[in-house]
Order: sequence, then structure tokens, then C-alpha cells
Amino acid sequence: MAKGDIIIQLVNMGKAFHTSSGDVVALDDINLDIKEGSIQGIIGLSGAGKSTLVRCINYLEIPTSGKVIFEGKSLGDLSDREVREARRNMGMIFQQFNLLDQRNLLDNVTFPLEIAGTDRKKARERAMELLKLVGLEDRVKNYPAQLSGGQKQRVAIARALATNPKVLLCDEATSALDPKTTTQILELLKQINQEMGVTVIVITHQMSVIEAICDSVAIIDHSHIAESGPVAEVFSNPKTEIGRRLILGDGNADSVKPVDFGADTNRKIRIVFDGHSAHQPIISDLVLNCKVPVNILFANTKEVEGQAVGQMVVELPGEEEDAEKILHYLKDNSIKFEEVN
Repeated sequence: MAKGDIIIQLVNMGKAFHTSSGDVVALDDINLDIKEGSIQGIIGLSGAGKSTLVRCINYLEIPTSGKVIFEGKSLGDLSDREVREARRNMGMIFQQFNLLDQRNLLDNVTFPLEIAGTDRKKARERAMELLKLVGLEDRVKNYPAQLSGGQKQRVAIARALATNPKVLLCDEATSALDPKTTTQILELLKQINQEMGVTVIVITHQMSVIEAICDSVAIIDHSHIAESGPVAEVFSNPKTEIGRRLILGDGNADSVKPVDFGADTNRKIRIVFDGHSAHQPIISDLVLNCKVPVNILFANTKEVEGQAVGQMVVELPGEEEDAEKILHYLKDNSIKFEEVN
């Protein structure tokens, strides 16, 4: 399988849980293609179905409808032994690390290899190689209680990579970490993706995590995928209400606070940046050409491969003639925009 091929397909997948008060639908009609060698983000509110989705991908939870196809094979058609083999190709890391407290770091990382029946010497060599990769080769005899949260997550990543998986599933892997440590862990995941070719699936409620490392994103809302696509595309032009609130809000799916633009009655527009040079001073050029001021209320842009992507909300002047000058300038220069409330 080559980079860019589809390694995981979710086809009309659903998951319902049977309870004493009736069925609870956690996932409904999920369709998603994940490419080999990519970093796929999945974001949504608490209770939207994110964690259930990731557990269905590796069949820790068996879907009640639809299919999970891994490397061209439907997991539902495989024997238990074949499912376990497929699962070994999907390493997993969690929010709370899930390390074994009674084992030192070396023994934590060798644990999945022991289960797989790997020769002890080879298992220890592999564990040392991975602990070096995550920067903890000098702590092999330490126990989890002696580590910081970031160090624990590095051990968890090393352990997840022990069996040479093709996919790494990250379920809220940075949620318990401070911002600096989060950045370091995300950089490590990106390094693993680029240097080892491991496909990474990131489950999160933080838009900043998606923006930092993901190639594509799927937004889950009320058990459905509301929208999905390349991060730059979804970020610059969200098509759904949940997408707009995530991106125009504070970026945290568990609060989804919309930006308060105040009670001013002047018209407001959202300017979309989706491919202009990151060094092109669009707003400065607009003001100089139109010779009228604009009030920037909100901006959320970033540079991706030399291109500016994102959006900016500006307040138009109160004079209708001045406002129309700005709108004509944007149209004439093919800059996307829409009026917002």
C-alpha cells in the first residue's frame, strides 16, 4: 500500500448501545476515508461519539451497522484471530496514559511484544530503540510515578509503536497536558508520521490540535459527520453551523462559544483567506485603495505552505457609500466574503 492510498474506510457505520431504557445511538451512518501516511483529525463535542468512533475503528467496539475496512478487508468478515492481527497494526494512546505502574519504562514498552510472543532480547532491543525515539533512553529503569505527564505520554507512544503498527490512534492524547507539553507531543506525533510513515488518527476537542498537525479533519456532531475535508479547506470555509462555531468561536469543542461582536448595528463581513500569499497585505491594500477605515473584530489565520488560510471578521463603515466601496474592492480582487450577524 502506497502513501495516499485509502488505508481505512468507514462505510455507513453505526453504533448503538442497548440500555434498560432503550437503545442509545452513539454513531449513525459514518462515512470516512483515511489515507495512508496522513494525519486525520476528528473533532466534536463531548458525547458526540468521537471515542466510540476510534474504538470501532480497531474493533474494540463492534459496529452495529455498516463496515470498517482496513487495508481492503472488512473487519466484520474476519475471524477473531485475524481481527487481533489487524488490531496489532493499530497502536493506541489515551488521555490518561494507561501505563502499568508496577513496571519500569522498559518493561512497559516491551509489554505488547511479550503478548505477541516476541523473543525477549528482540523485545528489549525494540523497546530501547523506541525510548530513544521519544527522548527517554536515560530513564528506562524509572517507573511511571517518577515521570511528568508529558513523559508518561511519550512512554505510551513508544509502547503503542512497539509492534510496528501502520496506524496510531490518539484518543484525546494531549487533553491532560499543559500547552507547552502539548506542543512537544504533537511535534513528536508529526515526526513519527513523517519519518516512519505511520498513519495518525487524532481524536480531540481542541481546534488548535487539528490546526497544528492534521492534514484532514472530520467534524462530528450529534453522532453524524457534519463535514470533512482538508484542514485548510474546512478552516477557511466551514459549511456547517458546528464548523463555523468551532472556527469562529474559541476553538474548544466542549464550549463552542461564539465570538461576541458587540451590539453595534453596522454591517459586518467575514473575509475568507483560502490561498492568497501569506505575505500579501490584503487589509492594508483594501484601506489604501478604498480610503476608508475598517474595524477588525476577529481574526484567525495561519500560513500553510506559504498561503494564508483562515478568516477575518470586519465591521464596515456606517456610511453606505463607504461600505459599498469595500465590497466592490473585495469582489474585484476575487476575495471571498459573506455578511455575518
